[in-house]
Amino acid sequence: MATSGLQHVAAMYAGVVAPPLIVGAAAGLSGTDLTFLTGACLFTAGLATFLQTLGFWKIGARLPFVNGVTFAGVAPMTAIIASAKDKSGALPMIFGAVMVAGLLGFLAAPVFCKAVRFFPPVVTGTVITLIGVSLLPVAFGWAQGPDPSAHDYGSTTNLTLAGITLLIVLLLRRFTRGFVKQIAVLLGLIAGTLIAIPFGATDFSPVASADLIGFPTPFHFGAPQFHIAAILSMCVVMVVSMTESTADMLALGEIVERPSDERTIAAGLRADTLGSALSPFFNGFMCSAFAQNIGLVAMTRIRSRFVVAFGGGFLVLMGLCPAAASLIAVVPRPVLGGAGVVLFGSVAASGIQTLVRAGLDKDNNVLIVAVSLAIGIVPITAPDFYHAFPDTARIVLDSGISTGCVTAVLLNLVFNHLGRSRDAQDVTHPMEAGEELASVQ
Repeated sequence: MATSGLQHVAAMYAGVVAPPLIVGAAAGLSGTDLTFLTGACLFTAGLATFLQTLGFWKIGARLPFVNGVTFAGVAPMTAIIASAKDKSGALPMIFGAVMVAGLLGFLAAPVFCKAVRFFPPVVTGTVITLIGVSLLPVAFGWAQGPDPSAHDYGSTTNLTLAGITLLIVLLLRRFTRGFVKQIAVLLGLIAGTLIAIPFGATDFSPVASADLIGFPTPFHFGAPQFHIAAILSMCVVMVVSMTESTADMLALGEIVERPSDERTIAAGLRADTLGSALSPFFNGFMCSAFAQNIGLVAMTRIRSRFVVAFGGGFLVLMGLCPAAASLIAVVPRPVLGGAGVVLFGSVAASGIQTLVRAGLDKDNNVLIVAVSLAIGIVPITAPDFYHAFPDTARIVLDSGISTGCVTAVLLNLVFNHLGRSRDAQDVTHPMEAGEELASVQ
């Protein structure tokens, strides 16, 4: 049970620590505070995993689910930080928004499990793709170095370290199998960090200054603040997160031969949303199911939820040990950038896999994906596109995930739900002529 639980932690560890690293760096946190934020996210991930696997009352799917910080919230949270006049006060804004979004999601869980038909693969695939694409610029920034004003930012040394790390991860994924293959990203981070030592790019001071035992002090970064624009942005993320969790529960139910019914999905969503609502008390972010661990369950055929709960215990212990959490702060940013290319690119690839099942032979679905992706990519390709809008509106507009999700949902309603849809055979591609145009020509 211990080794199997540790394997689940290893498979999702990089995914848990990446969001606090991105958000903490955007907020300008010191190495000590960054270590604290990372430990807090590990701690809250363990608590959320307990809620999902063990459960109580009508809370928890009681399936072998690992929960942790969702990637879907990273881009909106960095947008909130960017819009804040005082970046040091941005984290309380995020925590307040996550708490409200979590409570609203908890209340909406029984209804949402019935309304999931409005979030078909054409919508979820688009959103997941946007999540990965939105995060890739972060990996590219990491690859260049920690400080854009530094003389070595973007140097050949930094880019070489990123490239070596990426190569190590790819080689491990290609030529290993089983447990080693599952933790290829983690091993790549370790190897890249060791290689960076002779270049003077590795700083061990965070470990030296970290305590062996500590506790995530509630509201360490300040009391939560509640701003309507930030709340709306995180509510959109909550919808995306609940949609992903529903899909994960359906998939995992089939794998463990216990199909997820409406009651199971509602209980699982309650665990997700309650975990998210409680997480900010301990300085954590929004939590959701980790899809990569579903693949681990399928591969190992170990289907016990208690094994995953044991892994949640390891996460809690790591969160209570600042020295363990500080290890990730030792990893040089270029090394993180190399691994981030695989990590964030995999998120985008999983979205594309979902889109493959979305029925893109239908012109309606192609148009939904095309327009939603285009609008979602605007903040990435043209960061100042919405510069004339008020700061409160830009919190939502500058998040490609939020705008892309809203666009996809609305277009799906218009094209596939309101009135009678056009026949899928009329036009198979938005750039092809339909029968009417062909007859005129």
